[in-house]
Amino acid sequence: MWGLLILRCCFIIVASGVGVFIMNTTGFTATGNIDPSGLAGFVGIFSLAVVIVIVDWLIPQKRVDLISSVYFGLLIGLLMTCVVGFAIIPLFPPPTDYHDQVSRSNSMLVLGICLCYICTSFLIQTRDDFRFIIPYVEFQKHLRGNRPLVLDTSVVIDGRIADVMETNIIDSQLIIPRFVINELQHIADSSDRGRRVRGRRGLDVLNRLQKMKGVGLQIDNTNLPEFKGQPVDLKLVSLTRHIEGRLVTNDFNLNKVARLQGVDVINLNELANALKPMFMPGERIDIDIVKSGEEAAQGIGYLDDGTMVVVDNGRAHVAERVVVTVTSVLQTSAGRMVFGRYEFTSKKLASSTIVLNESGAAPQPQPQKPLPQPQPQKPMTQNPNAVKPLPPRPTQRYGKR
Repeated sequence: MWGLLILRCCFIIVASGVGVFIMNTTGFTATGNIDPSGLAGFVGIFSLAVVIVIVDWLIPQKRVDLISSVYFGLLIGLLMTCVVGFAIIPLFPPPTDYHDQVSRSNSMLVLGICLCYICTSFLIQTRDDFRFIIPYVEFQKHLRGNRPLVLDTSVVIDGRIADVMETNIIDSQLIIPRFVINELQHIADSSDRGRRVRGRRGLDVLNRLQKMKGVGLQIDNTNLPEFKGQPVDLKLVSLTRHIEGRLVTNDFNLNKVARLQGVDVINLNELANALKPMFMPGERIDIDIVKSGEEAAQGIGYLDDGTMVVVDNGRAHVAERVVVTVTSVLQTSAGRMVFGRYEFTSKKLASSTIVLNESGAAPQPQPQKPLPQPQPQKPMTQNPNAVKPLPPRPTQRYGKR
């Protein structure tokens, strides 16, 4: 910033010196006063320098490729004008008077203007499709991976972006807007404990990204005029479109809004689903059956990435590691489900294995109910209306006569 300010001051001083030089070379009048034409030249040069500095200050963001295209377009146009002019001179008779000389000069001027426009327009439209290197200037094809990635609040709080960057599969510049950091700080200072924990986790993820080697995290302080009065989501869309980047988010609604406005979006949930292993019918996998399914004889297990596996004839093999043959795979909005058929048991799990309940969480221990105490038996009361039992018949002894 200071270097640019010093450059502008030096430019104005040099322009003033050039104006003084022109004024001195113009000379003075016979009475010793300064020639008005020389003074007008000094004022004009100084004013032109000030106008150039003001225009440069009002346009802070400049595209190097666009400016370079204009420069080289004009240069190539002038060179082609000279070449074409030397080529067509023998086709016309030499000028005989001043009128013919002026006509030839005007024709060359029109030819130069047309060729400069054609060359500049061609370079501007094709500056991303070729590579042209000159010392300190390089035209390079615009690669898809070089586009910056703008991080959303949800994807920072999620934290998986740090794990993705650790794999070095993405080499693009990461952009975190200043208003996103302010929103994370506001969430971290919330009175709600859940929001406070999420906000602090997002700030920890940003610190982790800053400390990673080979990961460029840049805090963007751009304040566009259309930001005024807009929520954070619309600011993100406007900023991403302005810098021609891609938006990284987990927000479903923001994903839809950005795509409607022509902004490329990377959804980490879709990326995670795409990286889950694919299973073809007939493949065999090892799975731990952790609970019973909703249907009869079904068992439920989970892969390492959280994919649920529904096993037919697996209800009787809960707390066992079994071999399952994949029968079909179902892709849903919540993720991928694998259906398989029980083949055989490969291992008995320990008795302390946690069996998940229907919601997928560990069941809470239930308090045991006290055993019922035996009730004392009441003495039976004799009912006067009850039928009295008959007396036992006497045993008859039969002797021999």
